[in-house]
Amino acid sequence: MEAVRATGIDKRFESTVALRGVELTLSPGEIRGLLGPNGAGKTTLLQILFGLLRPDSGRVELLGQEQDWRGTAALGGVGGFVEEPAFYGYLSARANLELLARLDGGGADEREITDALSRVGLADRAHDRVGGYSTGMRQRLGIAAALLRRPRLLLLDEPTSGLDPEGARAVARLVRELAADGVAVLLSSHQIGELERICTSYTVLRDGQVVWDGTASAVEREAPASAHVLHTSDDGRALELAAGRSELRVEQLDGGGLGLLARTETLDGYVLALAAEEIAVRRLELRVSPLERMFFALTGTGDGHDETASGEPLSRMLETVR
Repeated sequence: MEAVRATGIDKRFESTVALRGVELTLSPGEIRGLLGPNGAGKTTLLQILFGLLRPDSGRVELLGQEQDWRGTAALGGVGGFVEEPAFYGYLSARANLELLARLDGGGADEREITDALSRVGLADRAHDRVGGYSTGMRQRLGIAAALLRRPRLLLLDEPTSGLDPEGARAVARLVRELAADGVAVLLSSHQIGELERICTSYTVLRDGQVVWDGTASAVEREAPASAHVLHTSDDGRALELAAGRSELRVEQLDGGGLGLLARTETLDGYVLALAAEEIAVRRLELRVSPLERMFFALTGTGDGHDETASGEPLSRMLETVR
């Protein structure tokens, strides 16, 4: 049984088409990244999945149950939040979760509340008023609230927004743990790097339509060449050695080092050739990943072209994603 099966989802707001023929499936244990530029329809789709919006046409099944948008009760086994989780600022984190548990039927006990706060790293701030929380702390509290529902399906909108690197890593670890236990997770985010660390599949939206859908391994196969910055013991000779390699594009960067555009297998061969010429690789840094390049190509943002012998300067592409 699929955790999510959405078919033919259309949604229009007056003259604006928000979603058009969207198809989405999500299996237990899968972590799917939902990507798209602003206005692509990500939030609208999440609102429909949560039952907050009724589509103009289409069908949604969550955990085998068809969404009918007539009731106000949340579907059991589904947790998460869309946009930003909201809490009573004058109450503590624990008091907010206790209230939410009562409103949700009283299923979560004190031990589960303590465990949820601990899992998101808020145990030592449990009795602080939420009004004093940072954006990242409220995001983590939103995940804690979702955990109280013992979810089999977790829908999260920008869960790492406002988090420092360690907080983002902690959320990623938690998501992987939940997926390992069979929880299906749908993550919407603008932070492609965060999604790359944990997602097993992706759906990309543009102008309300799905423009790509597939696994993380398919991204590696189908994405345009990735961009790197390379520093060697002799950049001049390294640049000469790249000449004549049709699948490799290398340019001298103004700030030092070389900009390099290549697929993984081509890059491997080039690095080995440098070693054979006794040119040491001192630093090789991935700057634009396969997923980022695919995203740029599919959504018309940034540089997504796969020409390795021409196109805009690599320095401009690298500057765009810094």
